[in-house]
Amino acid sequence: MQVYRHRLITRIWHWLNAFSVMVLIGSGLMIFNAHPRLYWGQYGANFDPAWLELPRWPGWMTIPSYYSLAGARHWHLFFALVLAFGLLIFMIWSLANRHFQRDLRIRAAELSPANLAGDARAHWGLRFHDPENPRAYNIFQKIAYAGVIFVLLPLLILSGLAMAPGMWPWLIDLFGGRQSARSVHFIAMAAMSGFIVIHLALVFLAGTINEIRSMITGWWKVPE
Repeated sequence: MQVYRHRLITRIWHWLNAFSVMVLIGSGLMIFNAHPRLYWGQYGANFDPAWLELPRWPGWMTIPSYYSLAGARHWHLFFALVLAFGLLIFMIWSLANRHFQRDLRIRAAELSPANLAGDARAHWGLRFHDPENPRAYNIFQKIAYAGVIFVLLPLLILSGLAMAPGMWPWLIDLFGGRQSARSVHFIAMAAMSGFIVIHLALVFLAGTINEIRSMITGWWKVPE
């Protein structure tokens, strides 16, 4: 049996967002290589105490692969616009067609300890869908997708704007200074990277061909 699981706007946004995020992570790591130290507050430089200091990222992980701060900024700023406007259009469209209300709404009963434990056991047994309603997202999918759409992506966009020269002072104050915004930006990027790794692992465990086909055509084959 096949069910129509992903609408066209969701599929377009998914692939556009996936490509944009990968470019943003790679170019962001190159920008980070220019000064691989993180601070809290308004200011931070070589002789200030950093709360985190990391080695420089290797070229195969960065965009471009050779050291170019200007080149990385060009890539980063362009795809940041793609990410931001793509998210805005997706949110408006998903509110209009009730995708959020229908598919991502988290109900109180789903957060009960018994339901969470049941879903956790189902995941451990590699059962990722409800036999009675295979089109529906389980509670862990809802929490993860809602967290990315409504928390991580807006946080990345706003903290990125706070680091931009000449941006609104109130936005900088919201994060407690430009260096705090940079730290928040890095933490959110790390969380997004973790989500991507877990997401890809679950796609593999749930059936790579079936999951990718559903995100291309919209049609998902219900596992036996």
